[in-house]
Amino acid sequence: MLRPTVLSLVLACAVSFSSSAVVIENGMPILWAHTAGQLTDLPIQNGILTPEPWHYLHRMSLYRLMIAATDPFMGSMGTNATDSPMWGLPLQLGWTLTSGRLADPTGATTCGLQTGDTMCISPQSWWGCVNYFASVLPFLSAAQQGFMGAGVQVRMQAPAGAEDFCTTYADCAARYPDAMAKWDAFFTGLKTAAESPLPENEKKDSILGLYWEAQMTSTYASAACNAKQSYYSSPEVSFAKSWLNSAEYVSAAHFQSNLEKSVMFILPLPGRVLQEGDIAPNIADMSQDENHTLSVFSWMNSMNNILGGTLVRLWRKSMCSVTTREKGREMLEQLLLNPSFATSTFLSIVTGMSTSC
Repeated sequence: MLRPTVLSLVLACAVSFSSSAVVIENGMPILWAHTAGQLTDLPIQNGILTPEPWHYLHRMSLYRLMIAATDPFMGSMGTNATDSPMWGLPLQLGWTLTSGRLADPTGATTCGLQTGDTMCISPQSWWGCVNYFASVLPFLSAAQQGFMGAGVQVRMQAPAGAEDFCTTYADCAARYPDAMAKWDAFFTGLKTAAESPLPENEKKDSILGLYWEAQMTSTYASAACNAKQSYYSSPEVSFAKSWLNSAEYVSAAHFQSNLEKSVMFILPLPGRVLQEGDIAPNIADMSQDENHTLSVFSWMNSMNNILGGTLVRLWRKSMCSVTTREKGREMLEQLLLNPSFATSTFLSIVTGMSTSC
């Protein structure tokens, strides 16, 4: 576990054999086997847990530890060991690693590059910054709520260039009170749901609702990363914005981002950082699936902007019950994974569904 010295070859192979996203290795997120299986595998100083979130294996370890700690409360998600909605997060982190999105976009260092430290997450990376809010914040909340054991204290390491990131629960709660409150609500809600007499499908929907509320408040808090978009090409910035916009649909539908379903949605994401001149669906070195995903993301974001935010509002309004959210999840799968599913069909169905709520 946590052996970075043997990993550059694994990573180089993963990147070189495919232009599309690589997110799975032996059925698990990339380099999962090298992450911390228990708290004591991470650095501890003066009795305080001190992970280094700018090291890929440390950040991935936060997910592994959170998933293990919350699994006993995830019975309503299903019978598989990978049914927790939290699996989407490590898969997403793995995709940002293998697609080169965690590397230093300024070119000033070799952080995250094959020629440098492949496990380094650059503080200048917009993707690494946004992910900080979806990894460090929930981990600090989970520890605060007792999921890592009684009295466990955590302080994240802050290397040079990352001093402006919050590092403790108190620090993050002071700077991003909404996000931390929602993660606290999710973790306490897990315990409450475990003791609830509600039917399993209602428990599941409730937990997913709390989870996505926390996810989205973390996403909104990550607006603190916006200045870092200036380091990227205009196609990459457009994709980043449409990627954020897609979360509005996924969250409102209470998508169960378990390992199996998350892989389906992450595999078609672009396997490299977009450059000037990359225009989907005609990017020559990208697969048909990657080009399709980029086109759909772009359409959803453009349509919402043209309509002044109406598409997202209509979608949220239509996701008003367990039943409509189930239909919504099916529609998203069709839209993103079935190239023959017309965007006009999506628009008309959403409009119809919103009037029935």
